[in-house]
Parts: sequence; C-alpha cells; structure tokens
Amino acid sequence: MELSGELFGYTPAGEKVYIFTMRNNNGIVVKITNFGGIVTSLLVPDRQGQFADVVLGFDNLEGYLGGHPYFGALVGRYANRIGNAAFEIDGELYRLSANEGKNQLHGGNRGFDKIVWECSTDENNSCPSLVLSCLSPHGSEGYPGNLSVVVGYSLTDKDELVIRYNVKTDRPTHVNLSHHGYYNLSGGKEAVLGHELMVNASRYTATDDQLIPTGELAGVEGTPLDFRKIKPVGKDISLISGGYDNNYVLDKDDQGGIAGPDKNNSPDALLYEPVSGRTVELYTTQPGLQVYTGNFLDGSIRGKDNIVYDRHWGICLEAQHFPDSPNKPGFPSTLLKPGDTYSHTTIYRF
Repeated sequence: MELSGELFGYTPAGEKVYIFTMRNNNGIVVKITNFGGIVTSLLVPDRQGQFADVVLGFDNLEGYLGGHPYFGALVGRYANRIGNAAFEIDGELYRLSANEGKNQLHGGNRGFDKIVWECSTDENNSCPSLVLSCLSPHGSEGYPGNLSVVVGYSLTDKDELVIRYNVKTDRPTHVNLSHHGYYNLSGGKEAVLGHELMVNASRYTATDDQLIPTGELAGVEGTPLDFRKIKPVGKDISLISGGYDNNYVLDKDDQGGIAGPDKNNSPDALLYEPVSGRTVELYTTQPGLQVYTGNFLDGSIRGKDNIVYDRHWGICLEAQHFPDSPNKPGFPSTLLKPGDTYSHTTIYRF
C-alpha cells in the first residue's frame, strides 16, 4: 500500500491542513484529510472494473470549512445524541454544549469533525497507516477529562479500509467515536433507495420524537426496520417518518469481539448496489450501528463533480455505542476511566 501526503489548504485561523492518499495494489484509492479526520474520496471498481468515488463530499477544503452534515468525518467526543446535553458521573452533573435543540449531537459545536488533527504515518507493519492524534482538553464542549485520542486509518490489499480508535483519559468521562461517511455505491449518480442493505440486528434502540432513546430495545421483526434479510433501502422507507435514522443493536456471538472477515464470520452489515455490483461489508467491535439515509439533504449542497446532493443521496453506516448511553444505565457503558483504554476497530470491506 502506498501512502503520501500534500498540502490541502489553510483554516481561517491559518492552520495548515493536509490531505493523504492511500492506494493499494488493486487500485483502490482513499483520500483522508487531517481536518476532521474526513475521508474525502474513496475510489472502488464496479463489476466491469470501472472506478468511481463512492462517498459524498467536496473537491476542496473550502467546502468542508463552509459547514456540512458531517460528510466523511470523524465524530466525537460522543457520536450521536446525548439527551438534554448533560450527564452525571459519580453524582456530579456535567452540562454539555447543546447544538441540536436542547440536546447534543456528535460532540457539540466544535466536535472532532472540526479540529485540525496532528498527523503522522506508521510504517512499522505490512500495511502503512495514517495516524491522527489530538489532546482534547478538560472542559471541551463541557466534557470532563483531558482526552488523548489516536485514530489510525489503513487500506489493505484485501480492499479493506480499517479504522482503529484508541483513547485514554485522566479522569472519568464518556467517549463514543465513529466514522460518518455517506456512501453512494453508484458513484453519486442517483439516490441510494435502490441500494440493498443487510443489518445483522434483531433489535434497535427505540426513540422519542427528538431521536433520543427511550431505553427500550425494541424488536425489528414485522417492522420496516427489519434488514436481517437483504432488501432495497427504499422498499419500506415511506413507512418511516423522514427516512431511516436508527441505531441497531448488532447481534454478536461475542459482544466486544470483532466479527472480522479473517474469522470467516458474516458481516455486521452489508450494502450492495445492483447496477454497478459494488458492495461494502462492515465489521466492527462496536455494539451498535446507526443507519442514516441522508434525510436532511435537500438539494442545497453541490458536492464533488458539481453533483447536487438531494434527499437520500447517501447512506451512513456509523459503527458506534448507543445514543444517550451516559443517561441509560441499561445500555453498554461508554464510561472511560483513568488507566483504561477505549479501543475499537471498524472495517469497511469493498
């Protein structure tokens, strides 16, 4: 795998931003910038061997600086929503920045998607990695603890984009990181309603009208949310108000262990585009998967190649812990304590 970097531009504050290109021996190309850890481009072949970019985004840094719905970004400190933008740890209340009504979404006003990460490369293995790191200070967006974050990206010759997360803290805090890529396996030619999706989950986290979990783990059987057998994304979407924006409870034999392709396990999710034949399989150590069908895209954004991103023009497969886990003691814990390490891996196999 080849890994190279170049200057991408500057933030309004004058910070240098770089873009890195990874290319494997099969011709797959991934581009990632250290602004927000954003995967800006991902070129994969169709069944005829024709390559196309299968993620939404922009051709230049200015597009990402101008505000966007987390295209390709690394989101945190807490991916997804925290109800009332607050939680308690050991009886102490922490009030977070609220950036979606009274709730917090994806880490607040200046989450990890909006910072310039330190960048380096790791050449000490058979597959070189791009390593992004940051120190998120105590009190950032209201969170306790100085957080040391390291995220590694690698592209294997098995056509896998591997993302590894490692986080440490100096005081108890909540952590939940995810990759917020918008996939369109047609190369952005049309909406994703014709894509076919499988999610290995028999339950989901039921939510209120603000998409905050109620605490109930509801069954998908007999509902439009049932993707245990592959079906078109658009088949039942009209039965879901606005479209899919749901966290699935992944069915795992070993919660916390990765169901990786090298272990001959079935993927946690699979997305297939029948015209091109392109497929992406997802494997993760995380307990949940947020499926979001670009419901708030409204045609106001022009992305790469001047394509207008209309409603349902991309689908997000966000491996993560559950929304509002800090306030839901029945959910898998997101509490990170000093001396422990938050360590997760997600694989997107094309």
